[in-house]
Amino acid sequence: MILKDKVAIITGGAGGIGKATVRAFLEEGAKVIVADLAIDAARAVVDEAAERGYGESIVAAQVDVSSYDEVQELVRAAVEAFGRLDVMFNNAGIAGGRPLLEHEPERDYFPMIKIDQDSVYFGILAAAKQFIAQESPGVIISTSSIYGESAAENAFAYGAAKAAVISFTRSAAYELGPHGIRAVAITPGRVNTHMIQRLGPELGELFASQQASGRLTEPEEIANTVAFLASDRASAINGTVVHVDDGYSAFKQRFAPPRFS
Repeated sequence: MILKDKVAIITGGAGGIGKATVRAFLEEGAKVIVADLAIDAARAVVDEAAERGYGESIVAAQVDVSSYDEVQELVRAAVEAFGRLDVMFNNAGIAGGRPLLEHEPERDYFPMIKIDQDSVYFGILAAAKQFIAQESPGVIISTSSIYGESAAENAFAYGAAKAAVISFTRSAAYELGPHGIRAVAITPGRVNTHMIQRLGPELGELFASQQASGRLTEPEEIANTVAFLASDRASAINGTVVHVDDGYSAFKQRFAPPRFS
């Protein structure tokens, strides 16, 4: 088990990539804090894990990741529950957007920045301070997006926030590396979660066609990558953007090209 006895916080842990990562971490021997604003959903994840025999290795915590005070309290809760912290997975986020010229900043910009950008800064800062206080190395993994590296429809604020996650990660790796702390960002592509499912099958098919395999990535596939990155086996991966996008960023839209004589 590559995460045996490591203590991890997973924000946005009640659904999608977060929930799949909770399962992967438990299976690899970690102790997990399922952190989510939706506390009932987080408790349901804990109950499900308990039914599978992991009841002593998991707790639920309610957190508003846009509040630094609450993120600090989340870290304290992890230490209180399991004695230390080894992994912070900054995964909570929201999606959506409108064309730029239809923006109202209070509606379309600030909420996205608070949740998708500021929360990652808070998670990095709170986790790093804990790692140093306990005098042990740690790993900080943050969820960016393919939109953090390219423009897309209706993604002005979302893309900016996800690009900031990449910049935070590189700077954190640089500043925290001497303390034995690693920082890594992941950029998922089109993942088969509620965020895409709610858009309907037609758009889902289009999104699937934009990936090399021609299908949506399953949350479990992302989770397996995160588990590896959190482990000591990934000790040389630091300050890196890990593309978990099934080739999305490697090629353009498929089409039937003309034949040249």
